[in-house]
Amino acid sequence: MANFIFRLPDIGEGVAEAEIVAWHVKLGDRIDEDQVMVEVMTDKATVEMTSPVTGRVRALHGEVGSFVPVGSPLLEVELEGSDAPPEAAAADKASPVGPPPTEAPAPAAQPHAPQGVSAAPAQPSVAAAVKLPLRPPAEKPLAAPATRRLAYERGIPLQFVPGTGPGGRITREDVLSYTAHDAPGSPAWAAPRAPRLGVTETKLVGMRRAIAERMQESKRRIPHFGYVEEFDMTELEALRRDLNASKTSAQPRLTLLPFFMRAIVQIVPAFPQVNARYDDEAGVLSVSEGVHIGIAAQTDRGLAVPVVRHAESLNLWESAGELARVTQAARDGTASRDMLTGSTITLTSLGALGGISATPVINRPEVAIIGPNKLVDRPMVLNGHIVIRAMMNVSSSFDHRIVDGQDAARFIQALKRVIERPALLFMDQQ
Repeated sequence: MANFIFRLPDIGEGVAEAEIVAWHVKLGDRIDEDQVMVEVMTDKATVEMTSPVTGRVRALHGEVGSFVPVGSPLLEVELEGSDAPPEAAAADKASPVGPPPTEAPAPAAQPHAPQGVSAAPAQPSVAAAVKLPLRPPAEKPLAAPATRRLAYERGIPLQFVPGTGPGGRITREDVLSYTAHDAPGSPAWAAPRAPRLGVTETKLVGMRRAIAERMQESKRRIPHFGYVEEFDMTELEALRRDLNASKTSAQPRLTLLPFFMRAIVQIVPAFPQVNARYDDEAGVLSVSEGVHIGIAAQTDRGLAVPVVRHAESLNLWESAGELARVTQAARDGTASRDMLTGSTITLTSLGALGGISATPVINRPEVAIIGPNKLVDRPMVLNGHIVIRAMMNVSSSFDHRIVDGQDAARFIQALKRVIERPALLFMDQQ
C-alpha cells in the first residue's frame, strides 16, 4: 500500500512551529497535485500548503487551533493505484482529526432558530391556558392603589387576575404570581418572552488568537498613559474638501489620516522618544530617525497593522496613496511580512464610528499610539461669540516607562497646533 506522509516544511526565518488555521480537505477526500490542503499560521505570516501528490486523504494530524512542530506529519495521502480501497486504508490507520461524515435521518420539521440557540418550546395556546373564569368586563377589580400600581408597572390587566383576598380582592401576591398566559385573549405585548438559553463556544485560532495574545501582552507589560485633547478641525476639513474637489483622477482621495501622518512627521524631531520601539526584555530603547507609521486596519480576519515606511519622505498625496495601498493589501490578505512589521508609531481610527473618546492599546514594542475620533459639528465660543465648528477629540496612549506625562501632553499639543493650522503641514520647519 503506497502512502505519502506530508510533513510541515521548514518555512524559514527561525520558525519552529505553526498553528493549523483551517483544513481545506477532510478524511476520504480525493486530492489533486497542487491542491490547497491546509492553511497554517506562524508568527510571521499565514501560509497555504498545497499537495505535491495525487491521491486520497487517509489521515489528518492536528485539529484547527493546534500547533505542529516543523517536520511533524500534517496528513497522509494514499497514492492512486493502491490495491486497498480508500475506506479500508483509512480504517486501519491511527485516529484522524474526526470520523468521516455519516448520514443521519432527517429530523422532524422544527421552527427555525438562530445558530447556537436552541429553539424555544412552543407556547401553549391561550385557550389551553385558561384556568379560572374571567371577571365580567363591567365589574371593576378590587385592589389597593399599591397593587394597581404594581400591575400597571408589569403591564398586567387586573381584570384577568384572580383575587384571593376577602371578597375577591386582588392582593400583591396575586399580581406577583400571575403570568400572562393565565389570561385568555391577553394582548401580545403582555405575553412572556421566551428565554434565550443557547451558548455558542468558539475556539480562537489564527489571526484572532494572535491578536488576543498581543493585546494581552501589551496591556500586561506596558503601563499605559492615556491623554485626550479636543482639536478644532474646521480649517483642515475645509482644506481637505477643497483638495478632493480639485484633485486629478490620478490622485487618491484624501481622508483625515494623511494629514495626521504629515503632522506627526513635522513634530517627531522635537519628540524623538515618541517615535521609538522599546525591547523591555533587553532593556533597550531604539529611537528611529525614520518615521514608519503603522495604520490599524480592520480586516475580515481581525485587526492588522500595515506600515507606511519612511513617511517623512512622502508628501500629502503620496502619503494618501501609500496609506491606501498598504491597508488594501492587509484587507486582501496579500500584505507581505515586511509590510506588516517594523512600525515606530501607530495611527488608529474608527472613522465615523470613532465615538467621542477611546483608549487605544499600544502596538508593542512601540511606545505611542494616536487615535482620531469622530468628527462632529459643535457650538463653540470663539472670540466671544458662539459659532459652529468642526470638532474632534483625539485620543492617545503612551508607554509611561519611556514617555513622561508632560512630554506626552506637549507632543499632543504640538500635534494640535499643526492640525489646527494646516498651512504648517506644507512648511519644512515651523
